[in-house]
Amino acid sequence: MADNRVAVITGAGSGVGRSAALALLGDGYKVTLVGRRLDALEETASLAGGNSSNALPVSADAGKADAVANVFKKTFDAFGRLDVLFNNAGIGVRAPSLEDITPEQWQSVVDINLTGSFLCTREAMLIMKDQDPMGGRIINNGSISAHVPRPGSAAYTATKHAVTGLTRSTALDGRRYNIACSQIDIGNASTPMTERMSGGVPQANGEVIPEPTFDVKYVGEQVLFISNLPLDTNIQFMTIMATKMPFIGRG
Repeated sequence: MADNRVAVITGAGSGVGRSAALALLGDGYKVTLVGRRLDALEETASLAGGNSSNALPVSADAGKADAVANVFKKTFDAFGRLDVLFNNAGIGVRAPSLEDITPEQWQSVVDINLTGSFLCTREAMLIMKDQDPMGGRIINNGSISAHVPRPGSAAYTATKHAVTGLTRSTALDGRRYNIACSQIDIGNASTPMTERMSGGVPQANGEVIPEPTFDVKYVGEQVLFISNLPLDTNIQFMTIMATKMPFIGRG
């Protein structure tokens, strides 16, 4: 394929974002790696080996409008276009129950998971609708929490439900500009965020049990697959999960 494909990936310093970044870099994409920790982004770039020169690490807080605008300006200045945005940056709050979440904790999750996805989507659309050829693809990380909650996950789950609304609205508003929007919902990929699952996590019935995970590289492969679809074809929603995790069935 052509080597002028360009992507922006948020939360690219570890986990799902790193997996997606390495998959796209390995396929010839030029990729802007976005995250708060520049050292982690540089580590992701180094893991791309011979393709590391196609990575542009940019430290930014995805919840801040000025920082996000700077990310996309740097991307356009460096690469001249944008083909794919993967809205992946996300945080959660560890709390026993909804009433234990502070307003400050709630706002921090909303700022990154929801507002950050909106800000990045907006900047991406402004580039994609004016470039030649017009169009591009936006992929949102929805999570299994876009469907069902875990105990004590009110802030995270609420934002991931909201991301589904953002996905649908982006897909609709993007049609006139040849912009496709997808959502990939991930359950128990093996990342630093899911390390605690091997020791047991709370279940809906009050038990604490270990949960299975799966290799995060398969998430990166699916992000690449969606990214390489022609723009007249879209996977609107995809769920990739550990086969035996407690998602299908009653809790």
